[in-house]
Amino acid sequence: MDDVRWLIARELPRLRRYALGLVADAAAADDLVQDCLERALRKQHLWRRHGSIRGWLYRILFRVFLNQGAQRRRARVHVSFDTVEDTMATHSSLDARVACIEIEAAMQRLPPDQRAAIVLTAVEGLSYDEAAEVMGVPIGTLRSRLFRAREQLRCVWVDRTETTVRRVK
Repeated sequence: MDDVRWLIARELPRLRRYALGLVADAAAADDLVQDCLERALRKQHLWRRHGSIRGWLYRILFRVFLNQGAQRRRARVHVSFDTVEDTMATHSSLDARVACIEIEAAMQRLPPDQRAAIVLTAVEGLSYDEAAEVMGVPIGTLRSRLFRAREQLRCVWVDRTETTVRRVK
């Protein structure tokens, strides 16, 4: 295996996590990563070896994600309540699980560019400069997308806590 393939293979867990953050479906995330890898291997000669291969791969994955957006919008996602574990015994763990499900649903309602900005910075830990480069936008645009995304997520969280307080009263 040559150096580039080895470097790409090292990034697989991060690519999958990023893809999962973008599409929130394991099968779709795997397909997205596979398409990204196919494109990266086919175009590995375009990678400038002085930069981060992770950023290059994230950029490819994001572009594939955007290109496949129309297909995803046409596909319907069905969530089965049978998949929720029955072993959640304590009230607090159930509350935490519900909160995670609501936040994940709120993330999926964000526009793709805002969702990508949140995942790149909050989940993947990229700096604003790196995330802006991956998304191919100026840093000010990235910051604006992050602000709008965080505000929408904050509204979901505030609505959730207000509903919980009203139920308790």
